[in-house]
Parts: sequence; structure tokens; C-alpha cells
Amino acid sequence: MQTHPALQDAATILPFPGARTLHADLLSGLRDLVNQGDLAPGARVPERALCERFGVSRTPLREVLKVLAAEGLVELLPNRGARIATLGDDHLFHLFEVIGLLEAEGGRLACARITPDAVAEIQGLHYRMYAHFLRHELPEYFALNQQIHAAILTAAANPVLSSSFASLAGRITRARYMSNRMHPARWQQAMDEHEAMLALLLQRDGEGLAALLRQHLANKRDIIIEAMATPG
Repeated sequence: MQTHPALQDAATILPFPGARTLHADLLSGLRDLVNQGDLAPGARVPERALCERFGVSRTPLREVLKVLAAEGLVELLPNRGARIATLGDDHLFHLFEVIGLLEAEGGRLACARITPDAVAEIQGLHYRMYAHFLRHELPEYFALNQQIHAAILTAAANPVLSSSFASLAGRITRARYMSNRMHPARWQQAMDEHEAMLALLLQRDGEGLAALLRQHLANKRDIIIEAMATPG
């Protein structure tokens, strides 16, 4: 049976690792399809094609869709399946505003509390990310990018901040990814900003890192909102 058009490219990017951890693998794979734009905002979720793509029945797929709905990535339609969520520019602006504040405070706290081992881990992630940037491998670059941001939040050692961030961050992951794909110059700028972030972290400059994290997120926000306002 022919693969759904929305999934043809994704199948080459995201090989499914099998059913060893079915729920986690399915959730991760479907979340990536949404965040990387392979399933477009507003589109109906192609359940049959996804079941074939991942080799699962509709029951586990629908359980995962409930999780993605809780994350704000899909909308469940009563008796009509689901569709990929869309965000209005006002709501997106407000999400970026709040998440930017959380990331900034996480950076400030991380500079005061981070351990040498955690700094070394972030450095390693950064250099691996940079290698993918040089090879123009956006999915791999972005995965490490997200790990770096998560590691900074973890180093802040504030579980309330981390849980608040986690409850919101998934809703803008797609926008963060797409800002690099839509605007090549933005990808270079983002890489430069990450270089500066690492330097500020090494210097334990909490105020400087907080300001840069806020600006880093605002730059992504502006590109996405500008694209949404431009007639297609």
C-alpha cells in the first residue's frame, strides 16, 4: 500500500527502532513528525498511514495521540480522529514570552549551581551539535540543541522551574525547529548564540546567560510570527 505523502520523506529521516519500548518509541517518533513539519499544522492525523509507518495498531496510536493532545501538539476531534494543532500568533507570542522567562531564570540559576561534570556534558553536546551544523543535518542538530537547553534547566536544580518549563516547552518545539529550516541565516545566528551561551556558562555569568537565552528565544519567535503573517 502506498505511503501517505506526508510521511514519505519522514520515513528516511526517522527509522523506527521497533516495539521494544512501544509507547515511548511511538510517542517520540510521532512527536518528531509533528515538530519537524512532516505533519503540517491543521492537517488531519493520517491514522492508517501512521499505523503502517510504525507497525502498530490504532489502539497504541490513539493512546499516544492523547499524550500529544495534552502537550498541545494535536487536537482530538470527537468521533473524527485528530488534527495537528495550530497556534495563533497572539498565543504563540505569549507562550514564547513565558518560556523565555523560564529559560532565562534557568540559565541564571545554572551558572550558580552547575557542577563541573554537567559543564563538561554540555560542552560535549555543543561540539557534537556543531558538527551536525557544519554538515547541514538539521534533525540531528536540533535533537542535541534540545538536549543542551534541557541540561541547562537540569543544572538549575529547581524542580518546580523544570516541571513548569516541561509543561509548556513542547508546544513551541515545532516553532523552534521550523525557524531554522525556514530561515538559513537564522540557523547560523542560532549557532553563534549557542557559542556565546557556552562561553557565558563557562564564565558562570548568570545575568549574561539569562539575557542571551531570552534573546535567543525571541529571535525564533519573531521569525515564526513574521512567517505566519506573510500571505502564503
